[in-house]
Amino acid sequence: MELHATDSNPIPEGADVSAVTTAEGVVLRAAHWPAAGSPQKGTICLLHGRGETIEKYFETVGDLRGRGFAVATLDWRGQGGSERRIGKPGRGHVDSFAEYDRDLDAFIEQVALPDCPAPYFALAHSTGALVALRAAQQARVRFQRMVLVSPLVALPGRRNSPILGFRIARLLAAMGLGELPIHHRRTVSIDRMAFDDNPLTSDPVRFERSANIIRALPQLAAGPPTFGWLYAAGRAMQEAAEPDFAPSVRTPVLVVVGSTDRIVSPRAMEALSLELRAGSQVVIPGGRHEILMERDRLRGLFWAAFDQFIPGSG
Repeated sequence: MELHATDSNPIPEGADVSAVTTAEGVVLRAAHWPAAGSPQKGTICLLHGRGETIEKYFETVGDLRGRGFAVATLDWRGQGGSERRIGKPGRGHVDSFAEYDRDLDAFIEQVALPDCPAPYFALAHSTGALVALRAAQQARVRFQRMVLVSPLVALPGRRNSPILGFRIARLLAAMGLGELPIHHRRTVSIDRMAFDDNPLTSDPVRFERSANIIRALPQLAAGPPTFGWLYAAGRAMQEAAEPDFAPSVRTPVLVVVGSTDRIVSPRAMEALSLELRAGSQVVIPGGRHEILMERDRLRGLFWAAFDQFIPGSG
């Protein structure tokens, strides 16, 4: 297991890369870094989204270490440097979000707890944010606080279009066709996506950096999600929308929303933050789905909110 640099994306110094094995034997790539300087203020568990890689977050790792935190992160199964288990490794697939739950549990037990200083906080994006929410709701992981960026709680759409998509995905999964890929403009890999009107970020430099990672390191790429993945995500989102889900999350949560997010519904993210027992929300005006990959001014708004919310960060 190793990390990979590109010309515009060097590996932060001090990385310790390791293999994590889940309960059912899936091998995941994980990495952790000490804080830059002392005293250390704890550990940020950085949980990224579907189809992303550890390499994409090198800049964020540096930002967190500079704030006095150790950082621990992983690639979810089926993406980045972690094991691909279906016959078509270029497709992003899980049968259930319980698989991601097991990834997180193994990562916490084998990397965060033994190798990283307490207390533990989560900084999680999109799919990773939903996995973190599930862990907090089920009291499986004891994060002191969680910052959830664009959490995957509902897809945007008019009328019943997301519901129809979930029904089609359920039907195909029941027919044994769940590993078929979804071909849609929203599922195009960033290395094949035009910057103009992209749904991810308004920053051309960070957009190109993310695209170049995949062009230079195609082995890290995760292709389009499968219908099985969509069905699994739909079930996880429905569970998170149940009336008793959000109030049973006792961990303090900051939800960060881009006002122009077209991947996840801003209205649903706002509703989640209102229903959480100890939740609050920050809206980044003009921000798209990937706030941590946005323009400096928008990232600055994010870090100001982060520093106010995470103890010892400012």
